[in-house]
Amino acid sequence: MRYDSITEAIGNTPLVRIDPAVHGLRNIDLYAKLEMLNPFGSVKDRPAWHMARPHLEDATDSGGTVVELSSGNTAKALALLAGMHGVRFKSVTNRMRVPEIKELLLLIGAEIEELPGRSECLDPTDTDDPLTHFHRALSDPGSTYLHTDQYFNPRNVESHVGSTGPEIVKDLDGRAPDWFIACVGTAGSSTGVAKVLREHDSRVHVLGLVAHKSDFIPGIRTIDEVQQVGLFDPATYDTIESVTSDEAIDGMITLIRRCGLLSGPTGGAAYQGAVRQLRFADDELEGTGQRGTAVFIVCDRAESYLSYVRQRRPELLGRTVRGRSAAAVTDAEARAEAQVIGVDEARRWSAEGDPRPLVVDLRSPHAYAALHIEGSVNIVDEVFDDLLRGGLPFSKRTPVLLACPVGEKSLRYAAALTRMGHPDVRSLVGGIVAWRDAGAPLVRE
Repeated sequence: MRYDSITEAIGNTPLVRIDPAVHGLRNIDLYAKLEMLNPFGSVKDRPAWHMARPHLEDATDSGGTVVELSSGNTAKALALLAGMHGVRFKSVTNRMRVPEIKELLLLIGAEIEELPGRSECLDPTDTDDPLTHFHRALSDPGSTYLHTDQYFNPRNVESHVGSTGPEIVKDLDGRAPDWFIACVGTAGSSTGVAKVLREHDSRVHVLGLVAHKSDFIPGIRTIDEVQQVGLFDPATYDTIESVTSDEAIDGMITLIRRCGLLSGPTGGAAYQGAVRQLRFADDELEGTGQRGTAVFIVCDRAESYLSYVRQRRPELLGRTVRGRSAAAVTDAEARAEAQVIGVDEARRWSAEGDPRPLVVDLRSPHAYAALHIEGSVNIVDEVFDDLLRGGLPFSKRTPVLLACPVGEKSLRYAAALTRMGHPDVRSLVGGIVAWRDAGAPLVRE
């Protein structure tokens, strides 16, 4: 087939049946919607084009800049679209957590501005968050920026109402599936597709998947983060469940090795969450003579996440594991094994301890530069995790106080260090936010 523009190739992605020998469901046909085969490589191609298209001509004439609060696939698609129209693109984020994505954005020609935000996505109710200030500036009527605003722009949802949802129905011979499983990021794809499917059959069961609390899966929000997204409506989902990064990687490996689908971790999380949920329905269908149908979305491809896999499961890439990773510690294990310390006691320990603890701030360099505990050292959590894989990074004679934004990640690292034999490492309860709220002193770089 021939196209006049690469944008004409966006959409009409395949719907592929997963071999029952892989997932083990006896009475349910499971299909993967391969959004990874969009021309820019992800499900975000659709909303990026739908949000930007009405304004790109004006931006070209005025010399404006396309801006999005994104560190992932939306930024990638918008950067390519902007470049095609001779327009600059700027990605604004509080952290580029996946190195391959950052490098790809730079290769495409994107500008990247990292601001010290408290959340992985925008929280407009947090008036002190630099990301919130930037968002308001972008929304100013006099702004020269074209702000696509993926977290609140209804065209994000509309792109899937007009294409992704109808494609699924068409490929299922005019029927809606019995179950639709979607990971929740901006909530655009899950909301738009669910709307279309329910218009065909109100009985469609929609499962929303979020990242396990304090865990990180690229493209998926935790249940706390997703509440901050303007497009998120809990009524869209019959059920919302969490998945862990380990489950996401397990699902990713299954799709790659058993199905030939070069899925990223988001697709792996969707597959794993789907199979886990559908096992109960599969048992209920046994002996009824009925068959069910389920669809999940493979959002993007594996190649951009090799460092993510290397950090959490190095053995999959032929790496020898010496130390331990905080990602391998469950929430329950962290609570049971880690030592914790409150703000008042931590202040006394830091001032009067003999020896005094080494205070390690696990936040991004920008957040650390904005405000931090005096005398602390900044080791970004991903770097700290790499250090742990090489063995104990500190002498056992050095007591350690770990601090992160709200005390969740530091708890896991404290448990990991304890498992490795460090006798005195503690996690700051409530993190830097609790320290600030208690009126304890913070300094700027």
